[in-house]
Amino acid sequence: MRQNNYQGALQQAIGSGFSAKSTSTDVIKGIDLSGKIAIVTGGNTGIGLETTKTLAAAGATIIVPARDTEKAKRNLEGIERVELEAMDLMNPDSIDAFAEKFLASGRPLHLLINNAGIMWVPLRHDSRGIESQLATNYLAQFQLTARLWPALKKANGARVINVSSQGHQFAPFNFEDPNFQNREYETLQAYGQSKTASNLFAVELDNRARKYKVRAYSLHPGSIAGTELGREASLELFQQMGFCDAEGNLLPEVAASLKTIPQGAATTVWCASSTSLNNIGGVYCEDSEIAELASDTEISNGVKGYSLDEDNAKRLWTLSEEMTALIFDII
Repeated sequence: MRQNNYQGALQQAIGSGFSAKSTSTDVIKGIDLSGKIAIVTGGNTGIGLETTKTLAAAGATIIVPARDTEKAKRNLEGIERVELEAMDLMNPDSIDAFAEKFLASGRPLHLLINNAGIMWVPLRHDSRGIESQLATNYLAQFQLTARLWPALKKANGARVINVSSQGHQFAPFNFEDPNFQNREYETLQAYGQSKTASNLFAVELDNRARKYKVRAYSLHPGSIAGTELGREASLELFQQMGFCDAEGNLLPEVAASLKTIPQGAATTVWCASSTSLNNIGGVYCEDSEIAELASDTEISNGVKGYSLDEDNAKRLWTLSEEMTALIFDII
């Protein structure tokens, strides 16, 4: 059996028995995570909070880094085995400080769930001049994973889960102009390339890290009602995507297709805990199953081949090291 997922070689359903309607509780049934340590970025709101609750209920200890620690403290109240720390994904120094504190604890890291993300935002840049969706949705994942590598390796069996999106189908990664310096900014194009980057990172990380028993996955959680992801979106954007009518009302067929938050967290939890993935990695998942390759011509279920391309993945790794000014050596 082929070991890596370049060009989507492993993108075939494995008969998980789950579906789009499965919840996070369904997919973790019978799994004991006692003694496991997990970090869940964005683990205090939306599907991240549901992921935190589910993994903690299965016995894991969860570290939740958050930008707004007061809000996070309120949202996490009453959940056992949760530790709250400060981290701002738009601030590289904050990411380093969080990672250094965790490494200083001497603990292994069994699960790194790169869940936090932003969408539908206007053009912004971080202190390095990097477009905000690329910085938050992808480069922060790369930097945090690189800094936490010693703890992942120490676990002797770890998983890195990147919460991506079907939105990766909006755009391939633009290596010539990733920060929109020489092209008009379009928020969905920026979002799309950031999620394509997340997929490319997972496939390349898995190929490099599996000899140390660290596996990586990316996933589409589904379109979900009740999260904060669209808090900055305009009505025009929702209409552009075919979600709303001219009066701003959610179309009935769209409303019927939305997942609940427990359903939205299911694929993350499945990737984090399923024993059926013990010997496979680098794959893109949806609906608690390995996804098929998507059509080249339209937005559909599955994953676009360009976001699993070997040349793109290796090129992005090198560019990511340049953009973050760090070397991610897997040794």
